[in-house]
Amino acid sequence: MTDLPKIFDRDLLRDRRRRAAPRMQNHAFLLERFRDDVVERLALIQRTFSNALVIGAHGSAIGDALALCGLTRVVAMDTIPELLPPNEWAVVGDEEALPFAAATFDLIIAPLTLQFVNDLPGALLQISRSLQPDGLFIGGVLGGATLHELRRAWLEAEAEVTDGASPRVAPFADVRDLGGLLQRAGFALPVVDSDAVRVRYPSALALMQDLRGMGAGNVLCDRRRVPVTRRLLMRACEIYAEKFADADGRVPATFEMLVMTAWAPHESQQKPLKPGSATARLADALGTTEARLPDSTETR
Repeated sequence: MTDLPKIFDRDLLRDRRRRAAPRMQNHAFLLERFRDDVVERLALIQRTFSNALVIGAHGSAIGDALALCGLTRVVAMDTIPELLPPNEWAVVGDEEALPFAAATFDLIIAPLTLQFVNDLPGALLQISRSLQPDGLFIGGVLGGATLHELRRAWLEAEAEVTDGASPRVAPFADVRDLGGLLQRAGFALPVVDSDAVRVRYPSALALMQDLRGMGAGNVLCDRRRVPVTRRLLMRACEIYAEKFADADGRVPATFEMLVMTAWAPHESQQKPLKPGSATARLADALGTTEARLPDSTETR
């Protein structure tokens, strides 16, 4: 574990979330979108859950929604006590080291918190271990298209104003990578959906203020440790407007939300058939005639 590269400064992340906690509900549109998505997914599943865990409580928003879905026990975990709901099932804990025994929960929700862990495969493995057989995991992370406008504006501004670019926008996950990570963690029936959210702001500065309100400022370990100058900040905002502003002068920001759904393995779940075990021909089902393709040795 100690040999893993550290991408994120977790202590700084906790400090920024602590400062943002009193007003974080004013910047929670992504969390609310994820919450509504979870409620819709649970409504479509013919299954009753009784013991849930929310990794990254963000107050009581997710827990209250799960209670309305009929769950009788929802454990809320967060890295800082300021974002925990005031009930007996609130736990201070770390996504990188879950403090729960194996097979404890039948439902685990991770609302937009796992993109800041340094060991995502390890975090998913711990979640899989904490689920009971046939338990469900629903997690949200931000995908690679997120804030591509802001990333470009900062890179161009720093190329003009300073002697090089500093990492300012966190690396984000890819749909295909997440599916593979879920399988490696031991999950069954993994599905990853992408939801692109386009939000418009009066200016790039307003976007950056919104990010700070989420507690999601730059926490990269490789960030430049000197304050941003006013000249650099203003140039980044100018480039953002020049490259991306709409006709009315407002600027868009892209957030790609990737939602993972996967199950802890259980013998009752559907399993793929073995190759060659089919009992019907596809040609018969389509009402057509099967024809063999000619042999070919052509390569590219």
